Amino acid sequence: MITVGCGAAIGALIRYFITTLFKRLQFDWPLATLLINLSGSFLLGILSHLLIGNPTLLAFWGVGVLGGYTTFSTFNTELVSLIDERRWRDCVLYLALSYGGGCALAFLGMMI
Repeated sequence: MITVGCGAAIGALIRYFITTLFKRLQFDWPLATLLINLSGSFLLGILSHLLIGNPTLLAFWGVGVLGGYTTFSTFNTELVSLIDERRWRDCVLYLALSYGGGCALAFLGMMI
């Protein structure tokens, strides 16, 4: 579907710019990916509630833009890096904040 592809391109560009900005700050923790995924979860919750009756807009914004914006693959790569570096506390914190926070924020977004 071209709608989803165009949306994904937009979302990926937004994620790229945010990640680039955070790399300049030189955090020793995957904060950019966490914030991107948490904000994406929240926005998807809002959109899934607001656009339930419009599958075309939900495909563009939800599946496309937010699918391209959020990143499960980078999350897993960063998680494996934390494990490889034996940074167990950071690993557990990142995992808990990503999954727990993502679910909570998606639910919160759906309630708005």
